Amino acid sequence: MDSRSSRFRVFRVVESVRHLNLYDVESARLYTVYETGYPDRQADVDALRTGDLVEATLSGDADADEEPWRLEAFERVGGVEMSFAVDADPPAVAGDLWGDGRESPAYAVLTEDDEPVGACLVQPREPLPNGAFVPNVVAGLVPMESELRSVPGVDAPAAEALFVDPDPPDAATYAAPFGVAMLFTDAAETLPARFRTAYDHAPAADLEFDPYAV
Repeated sequence: MDSRSSRFRVFRVVESVRHLNLYDVESARLYTVYETGYPDRQADVDALRTGDLVEATLSGDADADEEPWRLEAFERVGGVEMSFAVDADPPAVAGDLWGDGRESPAYAVLTEDDEPVGACLVQPREPLPNGAFVPNVVAGLVPMESELRSVPGVDAPAAEALFVDPDPPDAATYAAPFGVAMLFTDAAETLPARFRTAYDHAPAADLEFDPYAV
């Protein structure tokens, strides 16, 4: 039996499957973890949400790739409130960012009263599994920990994130070659509410698909 103690970002908290994904922010490794079977702490496990940051100890077999690990101990130490909008028009700033011929990620700083409070990021689909955006974000397969820790152009951690996918999760072809991440710091007062109002968004726990099944 192997063990790993580290700080992890929580992903894949969805009703369709009872496994969590924990992203080790130190080693950049993604662990699949059982979500049930914790008699003494099941309520605490059930309270975890995609975007939470935990300090935890995992146990499992490092040589058994298909076997999930188990949570031996954990404590929530922070997190980013994440929500998702699919089959939605991207914000205008994202369309301006992408431009003609762009193939790499890019960002624009978002401001309130001329003060930087967040960023809009565009992520190309091409390098992502199956070209999907929101399903891969939910699963923890889109590298973004550095941006969550320090929002580009703002130099402050993200407190809230809205991920916008111009296509539905099960799309066979894509209308837009990118997905959008809107990251907001604690300093943002009006922008998060403005974008929440503009999009029919949902927390990851309410998404009705297994991100690995699309």
